[in-house]
Amino acid sequence: MSKHSKQSPGNLVIEYEATPEYQTPDAGHQTPDNERLDEFKRRAQQQWSANPCGAHVAKELEFGTRDYFDAIEEYRYKVYAPWMKTVIGFAQYSGKRVLEIGCGTGTDSLQFARNSALFTGVDLTPRSIEIARQRFAVYEQQGEFFLGDAEHLNFPDESFDVVYSFGVIHHTPNTEQAAQEIHRVLKPGGKAIVMVYHRASLYYWGGLILKRGLLRGELWNASPAALMSRYVEHTETGGRPLVKAYTRREVRKLFARFRDCKVEVNQLTRAELGAIGRVMPEPMLQWLARHFGWNLIITATK
Repeated sequence: MSKHSKQSPGNLVIEYEATPEYQTPDAGHQTPDNERLDEFKRRAQQQWSANPCGAHVAKELEFGTRDYFDAIEEYRYKVYAPWMKTVIGFAQYSGKRVLEIGCGTGTDSLQFARNSALFTGVDLTPRSIEIARQRFAVYEQQGEFFLGDAEHLNFPDESFDVVYSFGVIHHTPNTEQAAQEIHRVLKPGGKAIVMVYHRASLYYWGGLILKRGLLRGELWNASPAALMSRYVEHTETGGRPLVKAYTRREVRKLFARFRDCKVEVNQLTRAELGAIGRVMPEPMLQWLARHFGWNLIITATK
């Protein structure tokens, strides 16, 4: 692998390696299991160190300022996913102990803290922890942030009322173990709110498999898993993180140890539909989003 460097937001110079294409374990990858899992986690750290979550929409603004963070927040809740605040219900957890697994740059974290949750965030990437802490300082909010691995949470059993993880555990090698850890650290009656990518979605079948895989011929020399690793996450550094997608049946199995599990579908933008999206009636767009959107939102009670 060849080494490169990138000037990240905040003028932090990050060394990273141009990563080869993602290979599934049955695609001729001969690395021992433990080494391969470590490699996947290393790729995740490289991806989000060099490409902080949401930062691409605020590149023209001074890093770490209120304007910078406001731009990321506005894009997330007004442009990309206007449904999020209603569906997640950030305001419902005042006084509750909330853990976020994969806090990223702290956009969702801030919503919990603003609504008086007792907030703790963990992330695998040191750079994300730095940015999230800075964000809380800018807005004068209280919260704790720690380095942490979704598969091995460093908290006692039954520590939290809510565990939240949006678009994170589908990047870790052992997603089943991450779901077990969520269950373990929740108090009885506690709630898990988790988003993973939806395989039965327009984006997966239309944007990845049909457009890139078949029409552009990329499936001749790449697996669907490799296409997801190559294209799903925004990158300016050639990052190739592990990316998985699930069906509704599969996520119900992942969260089977919970006594109640509700699965919703959402996330589809007009831009993803091209010319048709620009003229599509809003009710039709929302129907498609709720049936064939890119996000599966799991709400499960211990």
